[in-house]
Amino acid sequence: MSFTRQLSEMSASELNDAIDDTNFPQAHIISRGRNNSVCSTSSTSGTSSLADRVVAQPEETQPPSSTGSEEPAPINPNRPRLILKSSTSIPENDGHENCTFHHDLELDHKPPTREALLPDMARSYRLLLGGLGENPDRQGLIKTPERAAKAMLYFTKGYDQNLEDVLNGAVFDEDHDEMVVVKDIEMFSMCEHHLVPFYGKVSIGYLPCNKILGLSKLARIVEIFSRRLQVQERLTKQIAVAVTQAVQPAGVAVVVEGVHMCMVMRGVQKINSKTVTSTMLGVFRDDPKTREEFLNLVNSK
Repeated sequence: MSFTRQLSEMSASELNDAIDDTNFPQAHIISRGRNNSVCSTSSTSGTSSLADRVVAQPEETQPPSSTGSEEPAPINPNRPRLILKSSTSIPENDGHENCTFHHDLELDHKPPTREALLPDMARSYRLLLGGLGENPDRQGLIKTPERAAKAMLYFTKGYDQNLEDVLNGAVFDEDHDEMVVVKDIEMFSMCEHHLVPFYGKVSIGYLPCNKILGLSKLARIVEIFSRRLQVQERLTKQIAVAVTQAVQPAGVAVVVEGVHMCMVMRGVQKINSKTVTSTMLGVFRDDPKTREEFLNLVNSK
């Protein structure tokens, strides 16, 4: 038997599992299906995929009266919500499948704090400096390995954050069903292919179904996923899925515009190039007028 869970009923580990597995080999599972649905793909890990959790459901109906004489009255019958579906059975595992530090089950699962990684990281940076032909003991480089290690921890601090903690209860019941858009949210991330930065802006829109999210939380959701080793395509999907988990809206739209230093500083060296990615879920995918309204708002000055 399957059932749906609201955000408040899910633990932090369940929330992270539903979102963060797209940080690993799960980025393909948001489909281009119609009718507010997400196609399912087989998972080799034995766990349910994100596509099994983000589905379109019709609005809940009011319970019948105690006399049973009245028919249930639908709430916003024309606006299905995107909600999460979780399996009742959770496969047993050792807790390492989504470890953000390694995939070797023989190692400790996670250090007590990320700062515990600093000594090893600093030694690695020292070896790197030596490999470049530099003298790590010269005055300008003596503290560089430690500084670089601390900087890398900051650049990837999103691994220490989860949706439940960031939202902190800032989901409110509100009779509002018109589009909410927050645009031009600054974003800084690290390309996982070359470990160089990419940066840009993120615009998020959603159509509420009687629940709204504190506006600053949209920017914090961007921080959770951008402050990791990323590719822009996956980052865009993760943000959309996180908003879906938070408020189960009728639809979510995310557009990310980024400048990638791996294209600017190396390779083709195209300094004026920008990469634009989008994820449209629910009515934003199915209704051209809704999608057009969002894109017009995003592109307006």
